[in-house]
Amino acid sequence: MNKPLYVHAHLDDEARIWVAASDDVPGLATEAETTEELIEKLKIMIPELLDINGIEHIRPIPFELMTRPFAFAA
Repeated sequence: MNKPLYVHAHLDDEARIWVAASDDVPGLATEAETTEELIEKLKIMIPELLDINGIEHIRPIPFELMTRPFAFAA
């Protein structure tokens, strides 16, 4: 089994989109309106970027999307 790849995402409050990047996947930078849409994009982008960067991997490729929504308490 492959070790899981970690993808970090934060909510851009002004644009109202989730922005994702990963130290484990060189070149990964994408965005989506929802985390569900983001996951679907990542399912396509991660294998493509690993191939482009010559990083060996076994499919399926496990990844964890770690989200960081920010909130304010009054």
